[in-house]
Amino acid sequence: MRFEVSKVLDAIEIRLTTDPALARAVVDLSEVVRYADLDGGRPASLVRLGLLVDALGRYVAEENVPVYVIAPRGLLSDTDLTSNERMVVRRWADDGKVEVVPQMEDRVLEVAEMLGLPVLTRDREDRFRANRPWVAAPGRLLALVSQQGSPTLVARVGRGEAVPPTPRSPLGERLLSRIWKCPDLNCTTFGSGGQSDSPFADMRTFTSPVAQPPPALRAGVPTCPRHGERLKDAGPRPATEVLSVRIDGVIRKRFTVSEDQPVVVGRAPEGGGVMLGQWLTQDARKWISRGHVRLALRAGEIIAKDVSTNGTGVRPGGSADDDERVTLHRDESRVLAADDIIELYAGVHVGRAKLWSNGGVVQPQSVMAEAPTMAIRPVGR
Repeated sequence: MRFEVSKVLDAIEIRLTTDPALARAVVDLSEVVRYADLDGGRPASLVRLGLLVDALGRYVAEENVPVYVIAPRGLLSDTDLTSNERMVVRRWADDGKVEVVPQMEDRVLEVAEMLGLPVLTRDREDRFRANRPWVAAPGRLLALVSQQGSPTLVARVGRGEAVPPTPRSPLGERLLSRIWKCPDLNCTTFGSGGQSDSPFADMRTFTSPVAQPPPALRAGVPTCPRHGERLKDAGPRPATEVLSVRIDGVIRKRFTVSEDQPVVVGRAPEGGGVMLGQWLTQDARKWISRGHVRLALRAGEIIAKDVSTNGTGVRPGGSADDDERVTLHRDESRVLAADDIIELYAGVHVGRAKLWSNGGVVQPQSVMAEAPTMAIRPVGR
C-alpha cells in the first residue's frame, strides 16, 4: 500500500510546475488535501491532488496538464498528513515544484490574476469579488465535485461554456519580464545556486530564471513569497515561446523554448530535450531520430534545424497538402512562420501551442492508475 501511494505521488509530481509559461491552473494544496468527501478517507490526503490533476486534464481534454500548486508553510508539519506525505511536500517545495508561503492570504488569486489562469477551488466568488472582481467572470473559478462517482471540475460562474484564454495582467507582464533575486542564497525559486556555503547547496534544484514564478507584491514591492525578502531586479528575462507536441490529433506535451536555451525534440534526445518515444508507434520510432529537430528562439522567431537521419518536414500554415510540405535535410534551418507546423513523421507534429485550441483527448492518462483501491473509494461503498 505504501509503495503504491509513493508511485501515485511520483506520477503527480510530474504534473507540478511553477513555470508561468506552462501552468494551466492554480490551486491551494491545503484546501484540496481535505476534500474527504471524494474518497471517504483520512481528514487530509495528498493523493487527492491526483484526483484534481486528472479532473483538470479531462476539463481541457489534454494530456500531461501542469498545475501551479501553492501551500502554506504549516502544511509541511500538518499531522493530518502522513510523515511520508509531509516529506514529499517538503521535497516538492525544495525542488521548486510547489510554492510555499508563510500564510496563504490571497497568493493563489494573486498568481492567477498575474498569469491569467483559473483557480481550482470550492470557495464562492463572493468571498473575493470586492478585491478581485475578475473572479466573477465565467471559468475563472473551477470547483472539484463528485459527479456519478467521478471527480469533475465545474465552473463556479457561468454554465460551462467555452471560455477564451485569459491574458496575463499588465502587472504580471511587467514582473515576468524581469529576473529576480532573493537575498536568501538558499532560495530555490529566486536564488542563483552555487553561491551558498551550505553543504547541501549542490543537492538543491534551483529554478531557471526563465521559469521563475511571479514575485509576490507587498506594499507594491516585489517580494519573495517564501522568505518575505525584498527581491532584487537582476535584469531582463529571456523571451520564451510555448510549443506543443501533437501526435495523432492529441496534444501530449507542452514545452518552452527560450532565447538562451534551445530545445531538441526527438525519440530520446541525449542530455535532455523533449522525448517522444513513449507516444510513438513502432514505425514512427524507427523513422524519428533520437534527436530529430533543434528549436531555437532568436529575436522573437523560432528557428528549426534538422539534426536527424531522415529529415524534418515543415507544413507552411499547417497545410495538409503534401505538395506544399518542405523537407529540411541534415543541418538545414528554417524560420517558422506563426502558423507553420513541424512534421517529424505522419501525425507527429510540433507547433506553437496557440495553434491548437483543443487537446483532442477524451480520457487523458490518469496519474491515479497506481492508486490503492481504498485511497479512491467512493463515499458509501
